[in-house]
Amino acid sequence: MKDLSEDIQNNLQQIQSDFGSSTDLVVREFRIAQLDNTKAALIYIEGMVDNLLIATSIMESLMLSGQPEDQVLDFYEDELSYIKEHLLAIGSIEDISTFQSLYNSVLSGKAVILLEGCSQGISAATRGGKDRGVTEATRETVTRGPQESFSEVLRTNTSLIRRKIKDPNLWMETKPIGRVTQTDVAIMFIQGIANEKIVDEVRRRLNEIDTDSILESGYIEEWIQDETFTPFPTMYNSERPDVIAAELLEGKIAILIDGTPMVLIAPALFVSFFNASEDYYQRADISTIIRFLRYIAIFISLLGPSLYIAITNFHQEMLPTDLLISLASQREGVPFPAFVEALIMEVVFEILREAGIRMPRTIGQAVSIVGTLVLGTAAVDAGIVSPAMVIVVSITAISSFVFPSYNMAIAFRMLRFPLMGLAAAFGLYGVFVGLITLLLHLCNLRSFGVPYMSPFAPLIVSDLKDAIFRLPHWMLFTRPRLINQKNIIRRNANNQKNN
Repeated sequence: MKDLSEDIQNNLQQIQSDFGSSTDLVVREFRIAQLDNTKAALIYIEGMVDNLLIATSIMESLMLSGQPEDQVLDFYEDELSYIKEHLLAIGSIEDISTFQSLYNSVLSGKAVILLEGCSQGISAATRGGKDRGVTEATRETVTRGPQESFSEVLRTNTSLIRRKIKDPNLWMETKPIGRVTQTDVAIMFIQGIANEKIVDEVRRRLNEIDTDSILESGYIEEWIQDETFTPFPTMYNSERPDVIAAELLEGKIAILIDGTPMVLIAPALFVSFFNASEDYYQRADISTIIRFLRYIAIFISLLGPSLYIAITNFHQEMLPTDLLISLASQREGVPFPAFVEALIMEVVFEILREAGIRMPRTIGQAVSIVGTLVLGTAAVDAGIVSPAMVIVVSITAISSFVFPSYNMAIAFRMLRFPLMGLAAAFGLYGVFVGLITLLLHLCNLRSFGVPYMSPFAPLIVSDLKDAIFRLPHWMLFTRPRLINQKNIIRRNANNQKNN
């Protein structure tokens, strides 16, 4: 892209031509009274700037009547320096000299000032316009703790994190990615706590992205994740500023993308997807009990139908006689085997779940609930499925909503079906073979070089204090060892809790 010309009219014609005379492109020509009515132009995109800031801090400042004293003008190198240092009443400005830098500034919500006879321009920070603002979290809800969530504006999201971590060592680097979209992508980390090798690896992977568009964090995740062909997410994401702040304090790196409220975290550990932010806002004993209940529900959501199929088809001796007779009587008129029965119910429930998500909110929840009740009752009355199978599928479905992370919940929903097939073919033997295969796969995964199953594989006893159970905060005096190679100590271990 060529450099700006000293002829302001040539510059404006080139800008109008490149933008196709778009109606939202505002080109305001005026004269600067304090520079002998020198011709100038202000360029910005309507709807992306703060109009009040444009009027008061730029136009009003530049169009004031009066002439400066000669000795004042002599003090500055050129007219552009005089404007920047004497006239513009705005916080952040930068010089631009090419059309490409001008377009990047304008399309990022900034206003650009061009001056007749000058081959450079001034880009002023005037971002504004309408946005969703900071609202309550909708996916990761809590009963105790902060209720705010990220928005689609990058600078709003970074400010929410800085409110949590008031430390100058919280560093941020921003770069545009996407040849067409030029989406701002920022990485945040705490210098002195984050592993420098992981930070460099994140930088390297982001620099290697070559694509036209980045519209959401999922684009970035697929480009930089360690393993593509796995059902398990190897990058963590959250819409809550307190969760991201806590991960940064662990020594991890946050990746923020303009235009989405979902922030990525690298590296990600398997246990991170099962811990909720509220675990750290309740007392340690309460949080530990809730975690145990969550792990039981996760176990049911993965293995509920598989165990039912395996036991009823291959291992009836494991059931009490009364229960076995009851199940046999329920299945007397059912025309399908247990596997087909479970498969029908699971597929129907997944369809209802997706329908409830995609339909308008006012009727989506009602349709999913009523549809489940009506279809379940009708299927039992018609003799297509047994009442016991409806109970098993219902408990499995309810348990799947316990996952704090939606990405991991999807992975477990996918894995439920092959485990059902193994249970139908080989009984409990097939289920355990499937679990062992999953475990080996998990142990083989890495997230930016960090073992995915840490601190279980490799076993790090000191990191188990915040894995399945949670010790009190005053006992959590070290950070994860495989993530942090330095500054592992949060606080002095000898400084015990005050009694």
